[in-house]
This record gives sequence, C-alpha cells and structure tokens, in this order.
Amino acid sequence: MSDIHPSSALQPASIKRPFRWHIVVFMAPALLVYTAIMILPLIETLRLSFYNTVDGAQSFVGFANYQVLFGDVRWARDFWNALTNNLIFFAIHMCVQNPIGIALAALLSLPKLRFAAFYRTAIFLPTLLSFVIVGFIWKLILSPIWGVAPWLMSLAGAKWLFAPWLGQSGPALIAVSLISVWQYVGIPMMLIYAALLSIPEEVVEAAECDGITGWSQFWKIKLPLILPAIGIISILTFVGNFNAFDLVYTVQGALAGPDMSTDILGTLLYRTFFGFQLQLGDRSMGATIAAVMFVIILAGVSFYLFAIQRRMRRYQF
Repeated sequence: MSDIHPSSALQPASIKRPFRWHIVVFMAPALLVYTAIMILPLIETLRLSFYNTVDGAQSFVGFANYQVLFGDVRWARDFWNALTNNLIFFAIHMCVQNPIGIALAALLSLPKLRFAAFYRTAIFLPTLLSFVIVGFIWKLILSPIWGVAPWLMSLAGAKWLFAPWLGQSGPALIAVSLISVWQYVGIPMMLIYAALLSIPEEVVEAAECDGITGWSQFWKIKLPLILPAIGIISILTFVGNFNAFDLVYTVQGALAGPDMSTDILGTLLYRTFFGFQLQLGDRSMGATIAAVMFVIILAGVSFYLFAIQRRMRRYQF
C-alpha cells in the first residue's frame, strides 16, 4: 500500500521560473551610465568632504570641514545666507509657479476652450529655451537704461512703479525667482494637465448629474483626484530649486549680487569649489557644501515619501 496521502496528490507541483536574463541585459547600459555619472561622483564627493590638504597631501580630517562650515564666522555667514535665499527661492516657486501651473492646466482642460493647443505650446515654449538666453533676455528687458520694461509700464501709466530690481538687494532675489517661474511654469502646467485628462469620464458625468459643475467641480472632484500629481510636482520643485545654479549665475553672476542678496547654495558651491576672481578654489570645502546640499535634498525627499505620500495613498479610493 502506498504511503502517499490522497490530498497530497491533488497539490499542484511548484513551477520554477527561469531567471530573466534579458532584463539584466537591457538594464545594464543604463545602470552603468547612471553609476558612472551619478553614483560614483556622489560617493567621491562625500569622501572628499572628510579630507583636506595638509602639507600638500590629502589627509583624513573627519568632520573638521563641517565644523569649519558651521563654526567659522565667515563660512557660517555665507552658508546660512545662501540657505535662507534658497528657501525663499523655493517658497516663491511653490506659492507662485505651482498654483499658476494648476490654474492654467484647469483652464486648458476646459472642453470649449478654443486654440488650447496654441496656448499650451506658447506657455511651455520658454521651458525649452536655454537658461543663458532667458537670463540675457530678461536682463535686457529689466535694464533701466535700454530695457523695454520702463516703456511698457509707462504705456500702462505705471512707470512710477519701475525700479532697477536686479540691482537692488531687496527685490533682486524676488526678480530672479519670478524669471525662473516664467521659464518653468510650463512643467507643472503640463503635468497637471495630463493628470486632469486621466480622470475617468464617468466621475465627471456623475458629478454633473449631482449638479456639481464649473469651478465647484474642479475644487470638489478633480483637485482631490490630482493630489498625487501635485505632490510629485512639489518634490520636483524642491529638488530642482535646491540644485539651482544656472539662471542665477547667468543673471547675477557667480558673486550673486548685489551684495550676495541672490546667493544660493549652487552659486556658493561653485565659488567655493572652483574659485572666482580673488577667491581660490577649495575642493574639500566645496565637497562639504555639496554633501550638506545632498543631505537637505535627501531629507526633503524622504519626508515626502514616508510622511506625505503615505497619507495621500491612505485616502485614495
């Protein structure tokens, strides 16, 4: 008599799936390129922040560079000034760029809007322009000598409001931030526009049957459904703003004038690492600033992933 239990004969045999080597083959080139231009430079930057040049040789100094950055009066003043300006730069983009992008996307998604394709192209076009072109054009526009801004404001009877904003310490950072908003407002607009188009028609029709139409429909129905897209846009804005350098460098130069009023972490890193004019480059301190920037960005992204995104998923239908 066989010792095999009758129920065991009914159990399906486990099928061992072969390893999908083609996935590794297709991912290997991208992984190698990403490692070569992203991972290895990041590791080398973090390593370099713990070293310094002593008697012409690289020596391990631990957290001494960080102590200098946060403890030395001159270094700490420049760092906290750049970080404060970066936070203002980010806040202006969050409070101006993203709401305008959401509003434009809502308008462009209206079914009866004429020339919607033209408007989308016109608004998104500055995003494709080089930051050098954008910075140079806006310097010409806002110039009090040969710019067209004073003339245009005089046509509107508001020439008394014009001032050399890029040359004053107070409004310079706001002016540069608004130039960046003008260039990149097309990105949140297109992402939100795509999210609005992905909303099922059944949801919209059900809202219309309940008498919810117009802007009330957007606030009560569509906005909660596109919150994940808004969250992604917010974290992309955070990462992009704390990596910003090019536009400030083009408009205000490496010194981020006037009087360091537009200095952000990117320009501070550039001057520290490569040097500028009479300031000699310091690779170790530059790597230290870059490491602090990496920690700030990592903390912001982690907060979004583990605190905000989880709550949004919890309340999704």
